[in-house]
Amino acid sequence: MITKEAVLEALGNVDDPDLHKDIVTLGMVKDLSVDGNKVAFTVELTTPACPMKDMIEKACINAVRLMVSKEAEIDITMSARVISNRKDRKDVLPGVKNIIAVASGKGGVGKSTVAVNLALGLAAEGASVGLMDADIYGPSIPIMLGIRDERPKMTEVNGKGMIVPIEKYGIKAMSIGLLIDEKQAVIWRGPMASSALKQFVTDVLWGELDYLIIDLPPGTGDVHLTIAQTIPVTGAVIVSTPQAVAAADARKAVMMFKQENIKIPVLGVIENMAYFTPAELPENKYYIFGKGGAAQMAEQFELPFLGELPLVQSIREGGDMGIPAVIDQDSPARERFLELARNVAQNVSIRNASMEPIKVLEINLS
Repeated sequence: MITKEAVLEALGNVDDPDLHKDIVTLGMVKDLSVDGNKVAFTVELTTPACPMKDMIEKACINAVRLMVSKEAEIDITMSARVISNRKDRKDVLPGVKNIIAVASGKGGVGKSTVAVNLALGLAAEGASVGLMDADIYGPSIPIMLGIRDERPKMTEVNGKGMIVPIEKYGIKAMSIGLLIDEKQAVIWRGPMASSALKQFVTDVLWGELDYLIIDLPPGTGDVHLTIAQTIPVTGAVIVSTPQAVAAADARKAVMMFKQENIKIPVLGVIENMAYFTPAELPENKYYIFGKGGAAQMAEQFELPFLGELPLVQSIREGGDMGIPAVIDQDSPARERFLELARNVAQNVSIRNASMEPIKVLEINLS
C-alpha cells in the first residue's frame, strides 16, 4: 500500500544538484496526493529556466518506483517560483526579485545583444522579465527590440507620475533612447547620467518581475557606481570576446565588482563571437578572434563559464531589424541563447541559496 509518508521518504533521496539538498528539505514538493497506485505531486523549482528540470523529474519517478512501488502511476507537475534573497528595505524596485547587471570591460563585444537575448531567453522559459538600458550615452535597446519609434506613456500611482515601460516580445523595456530623438547626442556629465539612471529606477513602473536585466555601459565608471549604490544587485554577468585585449578589459570589470566596497557577485563570464560559422557551412567553426580568452579568465577568477556564443550574420541582422535571435525560430544561435538564459538562472538560484542577502551598497571612494 502506497502512503504519503513513503513517497516523501523516497523523494528525500532526490537532491537538487545546484543547491545540494534534497527536494523535500528544500520545500519543493507540493500538493502530494495518493489514491491507490496513483501518486501525484508538484515539484516547485527555483526558476522556470532550470536546466536540470528533466533530470529532477526523472529522479523523482525512479525514486518512487524503486523505493515505494514499481506499480506506482506517477503524475508530476513541474512548476516554478523564482526565489529572491533581497533583505534591503525594498524602497526601490519593490516588486523585482532578482536584478542582473550585464557588463563588459570595453565596447564592441556584443554586450547589448547578450542583454537583450538573455532577457528574452528568460521570458521564453516562463519568467517575468524587464530590461533596463543603462547605457545612457549609447542606447541600442530600442533598435534591437524594434521599438525605436515608440514613446512610453505616463500614469499616476499614489499621486506620483510614473513612466510605463514599453512591452515587446513579452518583456518590459526602458531606455533613454525612448525619451529623446535618436539623432540627438547625449552630452551629459557623469552626475546628469547618474540622475537619469536613478529615474529609471524610481520613476518607472516596473511592477512584479522575476528578473530585471540591466544593460550597463562599457567600462567602469559613474553609472556602475550609481547602480551599486541605488539598486540591490543580485549579481553581474561579464561579456567578453576571445581575444586577449578584450579579456584584459573584462578582467577590470570583474575586479570592479570584486572590490571590497562593492562586492557584487559575478554570476559568470560569457564568451561572445567565440567562433565564426558561415550560414552555408553550419557545422564549421572558425576561431578568427582567437580561442578561449574569456574561458581562461573565468578559470583564473574561479567564476562559472556560462558558454560560448557564435559570430553569425543572422544575429547582427536580427538586431538591426528588431528581431533578436531568441525570437527568430530559424536562428542558429537561438538555442545557444536559451541555454545561456538557463545557465544564468541556475547561477542566480545558487547565489540566492548560498550567499549573504542582497542589499544596496554604501560606497565611499574618498
